[in-house]
Amino acid sequence: MAMDNASRQFLQQLNDQGAPAFHTLNAPDARAFFSTLRDIIGEGPSVHRKQEFSIRSGEATIALRALTPSPQPDGIIIYFHGGGWVVGDLDDFDTLARFIATESNCAVVLVDYRLAPEHLFPAAINDAWAATQWVTKNQNKIVGTGDLPLIVAGDSAGGNLAAVVARKSRDAGGPALAQQVLIYPVTQPDLATPGYLNPENQGLLSQADMAWFWDSYVPATDQRQHPDVSPLFAGDLSGLPPALVITAEHDVLRDEGTTYADRLEQAGVPVRYRQFDGQIHGFFTILNALPESASARQFVVGEIRQAVRDSQTTNV
Repeated sequence: MAMDNASRQFLQQLNDQGAPAFHTLNAPDARAFFSTLRDIIGEGPSVHRKQEFSIRSGEATIALRALTPSPQPDGIIIYFHGGGWVVGDLDDFDTLARFIATESNCAVVLVDYRLAPEHLFPAAINDAWAATQWVTKNQNKIVGTGDLPLIVAGDSAGGNLAAVVARKSRDAGGPALAQQVLIYPVTQPDLATPGYLNPENQGLLSQADMAWFWDSYVPATDQRQHPDVSPLFAGDLSGLPPALVITAEHDVLRDEGTTYADRLEQAGVPVRYRQFDGQIHGFFTILNALPESASARQFVVGEIRQAVRDSQTTNV
């Protein structure tokens, strides 16, 4: 279907305001532009507790923010934010995390992984994996108990990191994950798929923008087929945690999200997949400007609640 009216109006608003394309900026300016979207997104609901942690990732130190919605949460979601591995921080995704936390009754831990181009691959995935291990071992510090179901989640580049972390968890023999939530994830480096070439899909994220993001994160093109960069190229996807995969119809990343969901299902992984028609890349996090963001979040939260229930039943 055609792009919905809210998405068209949002993109027109950005155009009228002279918003730059990501690929025309340097990294600091791109981050500054991305942070202006907070004014559109607004503030999230209050939570029971907000905690800030600093953890080690190799020789680096990264920050985590834990948002716990109630005295007795049902699970923990480790969330990796989007932004092409180049933009985005804890404050940019605080509102989304608050909504997910309060609606799912799960603590949400945001991960401030190191960004490119200052920190090339594998810095981001190393940080994502270090954060997952730290949260697993420190549940008591976050929620006061050590046996809640764990979920990894992320959007766009963060969905890429969540997918890779899910495979690393399988290969390392743990932590056991109740679910992987992949919101229009980056799964491969080919910029010539039908989704990339469709003029209707060149919205908040264009083909040229993704080329810039890829060049920033993995400038060595021969590395881009490594499964820790492109999870679609992993040889074995069996034995991974149940997956929820969301795509947007008018998104350059649409095809690779669909293909990854298909590959997971072919490998025997339980998959829930849904494409949101008429939507652009980024719609899930643009909370107040795009009404379908709420619909998608309700769907995602419902699936998270079911995964938590399933995990608790399995572990009884």
